[in-house]
Amino acid sequence: MDLKFIRNFSIIAHIDHGKSTLADRFLLETHAISQREFHDQFLDDMELERERGITIKARAVRITYQNHFLNLIDTPGHVDFTYEVSKSLAACEGVLLLVDAAQGVEAQTVTNLYLARERHLTIVPIITKIDLPNADIPRVRREIAHMLQIKETDILTASAKRGEGITQILDAIIERIPPPKGNLQGALQALIFDSRYDSYKGVVTYVRFMAGIVRKGERIKLMQTGQVYEMEELGVFTPHEKPVSELGAGEVGYLAANIKDVSHVQIGDTVTHADSPAEKPLPGYEPVKPMVFCGLYPINSKDFTSLRDALGKLKLNDASFVYEAESSASLGFGFRAGFLGLLHMDVIKERLEREFDLSLIVTAPNVVYRIVKTDNTELLLDNPTKLPPPTHIRTFEEPYIDARVLIPANSLGAIMKLCQDRRGIYVSTEYIDAARVMIIYQIPFAEIVLDFYDKIKSITSGYGSLNYEFIGFQSSELVKMDILINGSPVDALSSITVKEKAYARGRGLVEKLKEVIPRQLFEVVIQAAIGSKIIARDSIRPLSKNVTAKCYGGDITRKRKLWEKQKEGKKRMKKIGKIDLPQEAFMSILEVD
Repeated sequence: MDLKFIRNFSIIAHIDHGKSTLADRFLLETHAISQREFHDQFLDDMELERERGITIKARAVRITYQNHFLNLIDTPGHVDFTYEVSKSLAACEGVLLLVDAAQGVEAQTVTNLYLARERHLTIVPIITKIDLPNADIPRVRREIAHMLQIKETDILTASAKRGEGITQILDAIIERIPPPKGNLQGALQALIFDSRYDSYKGVVTYVRFMAGIVRKGERIKLMQTGQVYEMEELGVFTPHEKPVSELGAGEVGYLAANIKDVSHVQIGDTVTHADSPAEKPLPGYEPVKPMVFCGLYPINSKDFTSLRDALGKLKLNDASFVYEAESSASLGFGFRAGFLGLLHMDVIKERLEREFDLSLIVTAPNVVYRIVKTDNTELLLDNPTKLPPPTHIRTFEEPYIDARVLIPANSLGAIMKLCQDRRGIYVSTEYIDAARVMIIYQIPFAEIVLDFYDKIKSITSGYGSLNYEFIGFQSSELVKMDILINGSPVDALSSITVKEKAYARGRGLVEKLKEVIPRQLFEVVIQAAIGSKIIARDSIRPLSKNVTAKCYGGDITRKRKLWEKQKEGKKRMKKIGKIDLPQEAFMSILEVD
């Protein structure tokens, strides 16, 4: 295929700025799907995406317009799925940057713009949702022109819901975005940017071809793992999978070679010919840096193998989380998993339960800390139970992030107070216009991971937005807080906290656990401890049984004997009694401010 008739582009924007709606309209306008097949969020084929109204996975689709093949990749907008965006951009030459006509430029808009500029991609700015009653097109046009340093006349406007401005955007894609470069006669180089597991075809890889041509029946090699397979099927997304006889440089499609072992396929790997391989692999992607860790344990211990297989298959479809096996004294065998954020963690847990029919216990999330030991060795701590003794620790460091908060100017004071309460270090304030301001703070990641975003939305009546990036570790006065149930520590409830907040946090957690742990036939004592020092204590009264109900009249000693006998029984039960902690107990850590 002649490369001048191909365009590869992504749609990027802040969350809920109309990416999926515009992608839907492209499919209808170019007759890729019929009106009968159409439904809202057509490319969001995951049940969870439709329920939450967000895009979680990037989706590729090929559409035909004016004899050109346009390969579109729809991307997520939430900060937790930035890795999906960066993967997609590596397969493109240009992007459509969408900005809501009512909300204007948001924090994630700026971040996605930086990602596109880092890769030197052509940017086509578009103001969407111009049909909204509160749309302010002149203001948003000025914001975009200022941000991109371009003329206001270069900015397109559209309403994907009504179908306005769609042909102008399609024309702009052909005119402004350059065709891909690549040597069709060169050695095969194809970048794997996504994959999924199919029970019939094995691992199906989604690839962008950079050089060369591949045909059905040829032998291919995965350069990172060195595995060789025979090509059984290759095709394009139209948006459904459509087999073709060959694919070459500049194109986006999928490959199926009956790969049954999921560990053989890695996102960012290069596919080449087995008989005449490329000299070197493509650059691929930067290794993902998980920011939030939690434990995933099957409620039924027999499901451990099923959970391991499910995690392997899910990692094919989402390379941005990591996991390794671990064991807990209170929960048995499970996995320690790392995620990009709290929403990402929630989505993976939901997918494991829905797609693989698993019942899971998820421990409270924590961030990764860095410890420099007295022998100068470094330890990245993702599990509080692995904390070395205090005598072996020279410095204890926590991760800090650069938080960019875009808010209405009238919320400035309240948001600055919130940042300072979360131990934030003020960096700068930048006025976007008279009504909107961006403030930048350096904040410990542990302080924002739980409810910081919710607080911003609450204070700003939904108009605030947050974006952040990891900047490094800084030394802090941190302690490990243990929770003891009837004198026995529950390792899954251990947490790292800053010393000045430990006492208040310990009290709050004990009170919360008292509410969620069910009453037993014996007294349950809940304690929070730092080392050997108890900092908070409470107890749950036992369920009582009136053992003297049958005694009517007579000497009081008859009742006393029964009460003493009951007391001894309760003591014995407390020693051997087992408390089953509900899922709410592990997640209650999230609700303690």
